[in-house]
Amino acid sequence: MSQLNIDCLNEIFKYIDDDDKVTLSSCLLVNRLWCQVSVRILWRNVSNYNTSNFNTLIACLPNESKKILNENGINILTPNSKFLTFNYSTFCKILSINQVHYKIELLLRNQQTISYRKLTKYTYLVVKEILKMFMNNIPSLKSLSYLKNLNINLNLLRYNKEKVCLKNLTELHCSSDISNKFFYQLSRICNNLLLIGIMIKCHSIPIRLAELISVQKNLKSFYMIIDCSMDDILCNIPLLMTKLPNTLISLYLSAGTCNYSLSFITNFTNLQKLELSFNSTLYLDFEKLQYANFPQLQVLIIKFARPKFELLINFLENNGKNLKELYLDHYDNSFNLAVAKFCPNLIKLYTIFTNEELETLKMVLISCQYIESIELFCDEYLSDKKALEMIVNYSHEYLCEIVITYDYQESRLLPEELEFFFINWTSHIPQKSLSLEIIRCENDKTSLDTDHENMKIIEKYIKLGVIKKFKITDFDINNYTLSFIMSNSYNV
Repeated sequence: MSQLNIDCLNEIFKYIDDDDKVTLSSCLLVNRLWCQVSVRILWRNVSNYNTSNFNTLIACLPNESKKILNENGINILTPNSKFLTFNYSTFCKILSINQVHYKIELLLRNQQTISYRKLTKYTYLVVKEILKMFMNNIPSLKSLSYLKNLNINLNLLRYNKEKVCLKNLTELHCSSDISNKFFYQLSRICNNLLLIGIMIKCHSIPIRLAELISVQKNLKSFYMIIDCSMDDILCNIPLLMTKLPNTLISLYLSAGTCNYSLSFITNFTNLQKLELSFNSTLYLDFEKLQYANFPQLQVLIIKFARPKFELLINFLENNGKNLKELYLDHYDNSFNLAVAKFCPNLIKLYTIFTNEELETLKMVLISCQYIESIELFCDEYLSDKKALEMIVNYSHEYLCEIVITYDYQESRLLPEELEFFFINWTSHIPQKSLSLEIIRCENDKTSLDTDHENMKIIEKYIKLGVIKKFKITDFDINNYTLSFIMSNSYNV
């Protein structure tokens, strides 16, 4: 394997998880070729850098930048630049300015005892010089994240007169409080973005942001998180959305309030994924959407808020046949019956059932015969014992993942009943190994996995190969909100 050429190695190494630094780092020591390939992967994403990596980057700074830092009293211990093997800044493909700022501030804090005012000044100067180096050295940046904060106010594009670095940018994540000039300059350089993500802040929406969106020729994904409740800003949201091209296939909208019409969504007839996340006390405006036709829609996710169920049922009647994934975190028996009737091709399902609606769960499992993954919400209204009984008795051959979310409700599943579930699972034809995930509220001591005997049974069936993957997760509202963003990032 050590004799493979560079193209083969690139193809293999790209499947190694970015977070698996141990495996990638071990590849550095095999030979020169392996080192050249793996070092590019290790240094491609700024978010994976630690303070030691930034020490190395500071050592890579040109003499002019080092002189500026020295003149301002900034002395950072770094490796000797004469012994650096690569110009590491050239390998960056995914740049988060906020991550650079955070890590540099951490580095300075660890190395120097200085006042808050000096720390702010020094951080700004070091970040500025590192970004200048990135802009001049990166041959082709693929993803840029720039969420403004009080300590960052940088004119990135000033650092590279030819703007070569940003010409092939495919992802942009930013906030609306960045200067109009930034968006204007980007709109002159980048017209092939695949993903744009915007955090709307309590300022006016920049005119040039709308212009940047309107010049995109092949935009596939758009997400907008509205961190603002000012009516004069919110009323401009639909107008901003009209600038999006019809090439869009993924759309995510999140806000605390939703007092504007969602009818603009009907323009995006090529949508394959739609995710809406609004305050749970509000009903979504779904009047105009209920009869809309999205012939390619495969994923529908609605979190916190929900439309009136009769409107959502009408929507499923028009669009349910092609849905592969459905997520709704409110319960209504009529809605679940509509899922059984209109969504026969579902592969992944999360909706809420109660103990009184187990017959409906049975109908869903029988009708949706292609389901591979089902997530159940177990609280005082639905017992895990009864839910698992339904799954093992009525699910089809494709089901291979069960996720159980607990809401401080004590598990009613006795060890012998859990054992009985796994025994019955092994009789499935064809037999499939099972992935089982438990999601619980932080410090919850009542979920299935907190019973020692239950865990012994789970370990037994892991060894027997019946369970191929077992995972316990604490519910994280941030991951819950950002799932769309991560799943729609492109390989860069």
